[in-house]
Amino acid sequence: MQPTSSSTNGPWTTQRLLDWTRAHLAAKGVAEPRLAAEVLLAKALGCRRIELYARFDRLPAAEQLDVFRELVKRAAQHTPISYLVGTKEFYSLQFAVTPAVLIPRPETELLVQQAIETVRTAKLAAPHILDLCTGSGCIAIALLKYLPDARAVATDISAEALSVAARNAEAHGIADRMRLIEADCLDLPADCVPAGGFDIIACNPPYIGRDELAELDANVRDHEPRMALTDDADGLSFYRVLAGGVSTLMRADGRLFIEIADERAHAVRAVFAAAGGLAEDGAWRDAVAGHERVLRFGRSGPAA
Repeated sequence: MQPTSSSTNGPWTTQRLLDWTRAHLAAKGVAEPRLAAEVLLAKALGCRRIELYARFDRLPAAEQLDVFRELVKRAAQHTPISYLVGTKEFYSLQFAVTPAVLIPRPETELLVQQAIETVRTAKLAAPHILDLCTGSGCIAIALLKYLPDARAVATDISAEALSVAARNAEAHGIADRMRLIEADCLDLPADCVPAGGFDIIACNPPYIGRDELAELDANVRDHEPRMALTDDADGLSFYRVLAGGVSTLMRADGRLFIEIADERAHAVRAVFAAAGGLAEDGAWRDAVAGHERVLRFGRSGPAA
């Protein structure tokens, strides 16, 4: 069945569209099918998702049904819902997303939260932040929104990703405090490094190993940018680069925050131990599965 303006079972009201779409997406193995149905229908109707509950008996216009039908078709093919609607909430902020960037995830909010707390606890004035592999810019932008005296440099190897990050920086009103640089990890222009180095360096690198790609859900493996997912090696390449050279960009009391894959903390710690120069002084687990997801490193002991 495909939703059209009417059928033998009655008109396609908002309520009936949601019920049918939930069942259809569930049968196709789409995660959170009810939520997906609501988000897609709100997009097609041009309203907020909460407003659907006040219009359960309404009949969408034919052109709105056409839009909705196409969205549902693509969702059933496992195109990520966030790409279909063009936005994703992260740290209570709305971010534009396209297939050029990873979709921001809740576990990355943990990195932002701990970086903010570190800055506030240490009472850092006008901290300088470096966000490597910025993608949509969600980490740097969230930090700047909650640290109004901070400034940030955000880098990515993808010009398309940086374009999305620039849109998000403008939308959140922090573009004047954020410099976007097309660069490969630590290969930064000298003029973007503040005197003395950065106070906070954050990185959510490609950490999926090449052999692990097949295990990812289809909506991630087949749609999100490969270069942001994997290093096409063992998943540790970027950590080796960071461990070997990031300290040259840090202040003496600066801190590095990195996101890591499920159950990879031991391997990442081994990389930093082998390189030397940085000592781990913080680790945090996600609230869902309890995996260690964020590690913090410094050159001079625990943060104040």
